[in-house]
Amino acid sequence: MFSKKILLLLLALLPVQAGLACDICGCFMGITPYDNQSSFSLMHRYRIFNGYQHLGQNPQFFPTGAHPVVPQPLNGTDAGYTHSHKGDPTDFEAFRVIELRGKYFLAQRLELNAFVPVAMNTSQINGRQINLSGLGDVTMFAGYHLIRNIETAGVQNRVIVGGGVKLPTGSFTRQKADGSRYPTLTQPGTGTTDGFLYANYIGSYRNVGLSLNTSYRRGAANRFEEGLAPGVTAFANLFYRVALGQDWQVYPSAQLFYEKTKGEFFEGRLTGEHAMNNALLGPGLDVYYKNLSLNTSVQLPVYTAATDHPASAGRIVVAVGYSFNQTKYLFK
Repeated sequence: MFSKKILLLLLALLPVQAGLACDICGCFMGITPYDNQSSFSLMHRYRIFNGYQHLGQNPQFFPTGAHPVVPQPLNGTDAGYTHSHKGDPTDFEAFRVIELRGKYFLAQRLELNAFVPVAMNTSQINGRQINLSGLGDVTMFAGYHLIRNIETAGVQNRVIVGGGVKLPTGSFTRQKADGSRYPTLTQPGTGTTDGFLYANYIGSYRNVGLSLNTSYRRGAANRFEEGLAPGVTAFANLFYRVALGQDWQVYPSAQLFYEKTKGEFFEGRLTGEHAMNNALLGPGLDVYYKNLSLNTSVQLPVYTAATDHPASAGRIVVAVGYSFNQTKYLFK
């Protein structure tokens, strides 16, 4: 539901996140152009939740009032907003992230990554709306290329294992005019320090490839004794390479994303609020021109476990990047 939830993937588009193979590990950490090169990119993610399943309401990708790029506040104020779910079909939760990502190879098999997000969160409940934005939680992680078989014709494969930390850099104490604190869900940051581990396999035969990623996240509580239960994510990406001349390459793909967590806890007690058990499926398209890349992905729900909260309605990811022709490393 918010960037924290994406973070659960964020153990996966570790895009991940969007084409984000996973939110944390990045896009196509394998046999694609410049997959073994240092790079930086700018990514935009849009995640939307709306519609109450138990009332027979169908989720909408763009519910009324939800904009995919920049929040558009309702006329008026957030006075009277209460984080309750009474079945209003206009309720929605939208989470947008603009993220600067950098990857640097210290050695041919060792990479360092850093993600710096700006979060833009919207929660609309019972006709009242909250919009909060600001610096989110910075993520840093390292990956080691355990298997690196990419300089061969025909079959190629790569296995990457790694881990990292999400730091509590984003604000989680924003207050209303009356001095009360905005709901945790809408805050740009979480206030928690989370650690995660991930593994990624990517292989290809000629022009057909498959990327598989899984991750596990565990976090501590913030100073309000709030936090998220441990979570797992998995991501599968089946892609096909199309070469268009000497400089252009296009990778259409089908992408499946799964996330699960038991939700929030408070003062050491699991509340189950905002539990996640969802699967999303959709197309992706990655375009490479020389050192430039454009990655896109759209995913819609194929499975959502029963919940009394607005249901997962899908997500969009768009990223542009630049890769360097790296031939030297700090370490051999």
